[in-house]
Amino acid sequence: SDLFGAVLPWPVPPGEAADGDARARPARAVGALVVLDAGELALFVERGGKTVLTFTPDPAPAVAALARAPRGLGGLTIERIDGDPALSHPLAAAFLDAGFARTPKGLRLR
Repeated sequence: SDLFGAVLPWPVPPGEAADGDARARPARAVGALVVLDAGELALFVERGGKTVLTFTPDPAPAVAALARAPRGLGGLTIERIDGDPALSHPLAAAFLDAGFARTPKGLRLR
């Protein structure tokens, strides 16, 4: 079975060495969100929602789940995905298909 908790390390994102620090790291913080796909970490959404980090080769199902989250997330505008501008990231299409809208700052949950 899988373990979850504050003392456990975050999983290593696909394509990144275990000791690499090529991109931002998730942090356990009030207001941060994680999206699981089949029990595995798929997305991390930082507190405030400006940054999303992916942890699976195909995060599109997790993006769809994030878009279906309770409307308490209204106002969520994602500006960066895996350190890159959200609007130019390859995953932008999945966010748009899931119901996010393109804005000058990024991808906003309607």
